[in-house]
Amino acid sequence: MVRWLRKSPVQTFLLLPLATIAWELAAFGTLGFQPIFLPLLAWGYLQYRLCGRYRIALGGGGPGLSGAPPERLVETGIYAWTRNPMYLGHIIYMVGVALTFQSLFAAAITLARTVWFHFRVLGDEKNLAARFGEPYLAYTRRVRRWL
Repeated sequence: MVRWLRKSPVQTFLLLPLATIAWELAAFGTLGFQPIFLPLLAWGYLQYRLCGRYRIALGGGGPGLSGAPPERLVETGIYAWTRNPMYLGHIIYMVGVALTFQSLFAAAITLARTVWFHFRVLGDEKNLAARFGEPYLAYTRRVRRWL
């Protein structure tokens, strides 16, 4: 169970919204709700999910880089615009949680996890450079890390 809870998608798409709702209700006795920001939740989740499927279909490997890294470099589709669309999907979703629930608690977690994702990306880049060599380095010169 602990291993499952440590997975990034579980933390972002399940624990963050639940923790935000619990925090807001416990701390303030009320829950702000701005439905206009719900599309950010859908966008972030769908970007994460669909980019993952796209990368696995074209690059092979598994859903995460740590378990089964890709067998081929993917440079097309959204990967031609950003090197980390799945992580960016996490961040978009977390911003959506903070705005939807008008929560400074969720905003603080979003900021902390964005920094955490950035450092995770730096490690992923080292591994991908070692795995793919010059083609990956050329890709990093053409496509920005985030936006």
